[in-house]
Amino acid sequence: MPPEGPSPALFFDTISAYQHTEALRAAIELDLFSLVAAGHETAIELAKACQAAPRGIRILADSLTIIGFLHKHDDRYELTADSRLFLDRASPAYLGGAVTFMLDPGMRASFQKLTAAVRRGGTAISDEGTVSHDNPIWVEFARAMAPLMRMPAQLLAGLLGGDPGQPLRVLDVAAGHGLFGITIASHYRQAHVTALDWPAVLAVAEENARRADVAERYALNPGSAFDVDWGGPYDIVLLTNFLHHFDLPACERLAAKTYAALAQGGRALTLEFIPEPDRITPPSTAGFALVMLATTAHGDAYTFEELQATFARAGFLHSEFHALPPTNQQAVISFKE
Repeated sequence: MPPEGPSPALFFDTISAYQHTEALRAAIELDLFSLVAAGHETAIELAKACQAAPRGIRILADSLTIIGFLHKHDDRYELTADSRLFLDRASPAYLGGAVTFMLDPGMRASFQKLTAAVRRGGTAISDEGTVSHDNPIWVEFARAMAPLMRMPAQLLAGLLGGDPGQPLRVLDVAAGHGLFGITIASHYRQAHVTALDWPAVLAVAEENARRADVAERYALNPGSAFDVDWGGPYDIVLLTNFLHHFDLPACERLAAKTYAALAQGGRALTLEFIPEPDRITPPSTAGFALVMLATTAHGDAYTFEELQATFARAGFLHSEFHALPPTNQQAVISFKE
């Protein structure tokens, strides 16, 4: 058998990848995965339940099978293990709501102007991109992305250690949905959490805190993390999915505010997409840098060495790196003397 030569397959797979995106979006909008889970397994059954054309459902379901979201046996479809956990609306780990944020027209427009962003070295949609003052996209983020963050929030809370009955003063910077601080409050019965974010975003976090029955230990500090007084002292400051929006000098200013807000012996917990020094591994982590190029003026996916140096310049004694499998994110714990 002759050796394989060059192939255009990667080109065609990549240039048509948007078709997979739209097939998944259509399936979520039709609630097709939930209907398969409920026992509607043929194209005819699914079409009736979806109020859609049998031909349309058959072609969509076959496409989802080819992509890997469904299995097909004769004329019957069934969910894969991943689809059953993440795409059945009845599952507590359902991720379908994340489509609203991840396929937001503004987010997609950022990538449609990627050539201009590459030339400019930052987003081409506006001067600041998604980190503009009080950008309403973060309300959408807070409402849509919480399910996706449940596992990282549990893993991050697990890094705290100690007695779950110990008092903890926690500041959640750019809290968004609030899930990271709320998860700590759920694990540590005497933890008091202050959430800092734009007022409209904090309304979502406060709603989630009430739902988790920790509202009595959940305070709000509305405004920009760069401008408002953080208060303190705190035992823990959370910097979750925040630093990557800014350049390193801005990250250092935030690290300095973190250091000043912490009590002696306090810790900063940073959650990020942290690639290896080669900036291409692991692929699902390193690839996040492209998102920052398209959507922010100065953001990036920073290596541990860069984050470690940033916190050291702000006065922190040392920092530790923690992988968080099976997620594609990593954590850094920085210690104040």
